[in-house]
Amino acid sequence: MPEPVETIGERLQSSFDALTRAERQLANAILENYPVSGLGSITTLAANAKVSTPTVVRMVRKLGFPGFPQFQAALRRELEAKITNPIAKHDTWAENAPDGHILNRFTEAVIDNIHQTLAQIDPQSFDAACALLADPKRTVFVAGGRITRALSDYFYMHLQMIRRGVTSIESRSNSWPHSLLDMQAGDVLVIFDNRRYENSTIKLAELAREQGVKIILFTDQWRSPVSRCADLCFSCRIVVPSAWDSSVVIMLLLETMIAEVQKQTWDDTRHRIEDLEDIFDRTRFFRKFN
Repeated sequence: MPEPVETIGERLQSSFDALTRAERQLANAILENYPVSGLGSITTLAANAKVSTPTVVRMVRKLGFPGFPQFQAALRRELEAKITNPIAKHDTWAENAPDGHILNRFTEAVIDNIHQTLAQIDPQSFDAACALLADPKRTVFVAGGRITRALSDYFYMHLQMIRRGVTSIESRSNSWPHSLLDMQAGDVLVIFDNRRYENSTIKLAELAREQGVKIILFTDQWRSPVSRCADLCFSCRIVVPSAWDSSVVIMLLLETMIAEVQKQTWDDTRHRIEDLEDIFDRTRFFRKFN
């Protein structure tokens, strides 16, 4: 089953300004526990959102569906894709594999992911995230999961060279409570969480939110449940012709964000990098060629 070009969540976000007040209320109710929130009956969905059933029908049609059954069918397909394991993903892709070399097909999929993700990114949200990360008064904590740990480590390493007060949280759930102990209101927690979302990561976000911590989330197009706690959420498309999801789009955002934070803090960052290079020279950490 081919994965949709654009998720319903993305459609809701991109068309939000064009919705009526009641429709916006409905959209928020759907996004709150997306996509499960839209899988009940039409009357249940309307009641949960405190709107009328005709409002549900009108908004569904605005999203491009003939009716509520077709809307729910699309949500079920998204939910199926959201929980699919690597073997099932590979079998689905192999059955529908297009012609052409894998290098071309994979690259085309990645480029399409980049275009669709950037079309959904709010520049103001991006700028707000960079401002939080560049604020020296805020301690920054970075957390990832089993796979997204690699993204977390990459982001931490660069951010730690740029500024003081950056902490990498261990992915083991019996370790991160110690980091939670040091978080104060106004600090920043950066979380990476893609599909097959991890319960410990969700709990970390909930507890940090209770302490007044600002949460920046990098997730996939289906949006981790952490999004309910996040102040800023960046949903990146991750689907490629592979048994594994792609991290290219998230990495693009991270590197762009690193560049912007470095620019905003350059006066202090320059001295910090100079000191670091001096340490490297004195320890002969890297080999130099003359």
